[in-house]
Order: sequence, then C-alpha cells, then structure tokens
Amino acid sequence: MPNVSPFAEILDADGIFLDKIYCANCIHCKLIKIAVGDGSQYYLRVRCDAGKWKKKLGEEKFYKYFTVARRSLESCEQYEPMGDLRDYLRDLKKSLPIKDEIYTY
Repeated sequence: MPNVSPFAEILDADGIFLDKIYCANCIHCKLIKIAVGDGSQYYLRVRCDAGKWKKKLGEEKFYKYFTVARRSLESCEQYEPMGDLRDYLRDLKKSLPIKDEIYTY
C-alpha cells in the first residue's frame, strides 16, 4: 500500500486543487493596467489589494493576467471568496488570453 501524505493535493476532474485557495476567486484580487511605452498602450496585471503578494525586498508583486487562474496559496487570512470556485475558475480559464498581450487605449 502506498504511503500517502496527509498534505497530498486533491485534484478534481477540472484540474482544480480542492485543498488550495485560488487568489483569482478572492475579492482582494484586482485587475489593473500597467502603462507601456509612450502611455498609449498597457499590459493587464493582477494585484492583491490586501497586500499579500510581496517580493523578497518588500515591494508589491504584480502577476500577469493570463496566469491568474494558477495563482494559489495553502492558506490566507484575508481570503474572501467571490462565489463557487469551480464555476468561476472554469469560466475564467475559458476567457483568459493564452499569452501576455499589449492593449491600446
């Protein structure tokens, strides 16, 4: 019989880890625009307005929009879900761009 850790990740049929918190489903996960070049173009990024995403030197960390569905944590005291995790992530994955894109104002 295999030795299974009590901390083993539980994966559902949609590829969602049921034992993790997905930041995209949290009310604190915000979509922002980051200006590029002369300011007429921008990238889409996400940030945690509860201040949970930090770089090693303490600066705020932003993540690329197209990767937000993969951002997860083991636990977060600031987590406030916005709805059903499975439905939300399934719809989000369908609508996200497949790569980082530059948008124009």
